[in-house]
Amino acid sequence: MAISLDGLSSGLDTTALITTLMQAEAQPQTLLKAQVTSTTAEIAALQGLNTKLASLADLATSTAKKGALDLYAATSSSTALTATAAAGASAGELQVVVSALAQRQVGVSAAMATWPSPSTLTIVGHDGTPVEISPASSSLDDVVSAINAAGAGVTATKVASGTDASGTKLYRLQLSSTTTGAASSFTVYQGSAADVAAGTAVDVLAAPGSAIIKTAQDAKLTLWAGSSAEQEITSSSNTFTDLLPGVSVSVTATSTDPITVAVGRDVQQVSAVASKLVDALNQVFSTITSQSAVATTTAADGTTSVTAGVFSGDTTVRDINDKVINAASAPIDGHSPSEYGISITSSGTLTFDADKFAAALAADPATVNAALQTIASRVADVATTASDKYVGTLTGKITGDQSQVTRLNQQVADWDIRLASRKATLEKTYSSMEVTLSNLKAQQANLTSQLAALTTSTESS
Repeated sequence: MAISLDGLSSGLDTTALITTLMQAEAQPQTLLKAQVTSTTAEIAALQGLNTKLASLADLATSTAKKGALDLYAATSSSTALTATAAAGASAGELQVVVSALAQRQVGVSAAMATWPSPSTLTIVGHDGTPVEISPASSSLDDVVSAINAAGAGVTATKVASGTDASGTKLYRLQLSSTTTGAASSFTVYQGSAADVAAGTAVDVLAAPGSAIIKTAQDAKLTLWAGSSAEQEITSSSNTFTDLLPGVSVSVTATSTDPITVAVGRDVQQVSAVASKLVDALNQVFSTITSQSAVATTTAADGTTSVTAGVFSGDTTVRDINDKVINAASAPIDGHSPSEYGISITSSGTLTFDADKFAAALAADPATVNAALQTIASRVADVATTASDKYVGTLTGKITGDQSQVTRLNQQVADWDIRLASRKATLEKTYSSMEVTLSNLKAQQANLTSQLAALTTSTESS
């Protein structure tokens, strides 16, 4: 380690001198650091663009798939029935009458203070399978808990039912099936499963004072009512799945007059797909434009400086931008996308006219769907070629820039070692100079003293 003798003999500010010299020596490293900063900023911008291109590729690919635009909506002529169209639906119409709604079985027991002996009870489902339940006691609370924990497809609730002649509180058990439909019916017996099999168990809901409040039943639809083809279909719930291909209906009330279920092409859904594709395209264009913009700033002293965006002059990005624009705006079978409401502006972005698109779709759905899928297919090809995580052109550029930053950082680190060595050399050199000058000054003082002594001696003689 060099010892600092800053200006000891020379009077020079050697520390400042060395600092100035080192700044000059470090210019190549400073340029390298600036290049690291600019390349890192470019990588971040490229990654942002790549993400948007990858999203665009996914959206365009899904839009271009066969059947992706076969979107239909179902309507009902009555609030008693709601129709929903899903994948696989097609245009059509059907008239139905809601003959019955699905419901669960609900029954109440006779009024009681405690469960009668024996406390064991058995629930027999629609399929005849018995579930034997043994409550902890004859307490109605224990009976309710045991039924609810048994998994027999039945729930129990204790309901207050006044008092008897002696003032004892009475309760009824309300027993309900957990599901709807005819198959949710059940019978509750007082007694074991063996008693049920032997015919000696008591039917709780058939005993005096008890009642079936609701019977378990399926929902029923009558198709082509009044015709020779009249047919009834049932469902354990109030929903009929695939009544028509891809169309399900849910009923909330019975009807006497036929209800029309109609299925037609959903213009709004198809328009939404087209609008979403245009939005995704504009996000790509907007990113490129903002990162290519030139910024002008004015300093306090009035001088101005111009800074180019990270994409300015980037031929790879410009080529991608041109290809995406061409894919989105080029004619389809001699027809411009603007005929379908997708137009390119003077600024290089797209606009979507929903009304124009809807009108074109209503007039010729096959042609408009085919045109939209052609645009989507072309865009998907371009966006995928650019953003593919293995062989994408933009991906390759990002990888190349990342490798360059790694090399530049290594060069910066090498310069740290080189500059540290150079600074040590300068400090040693200037320290040696100060020591040499100090020694020379000491010799000069000594010689001056000796000469003065000789002169005095000569004069005395």
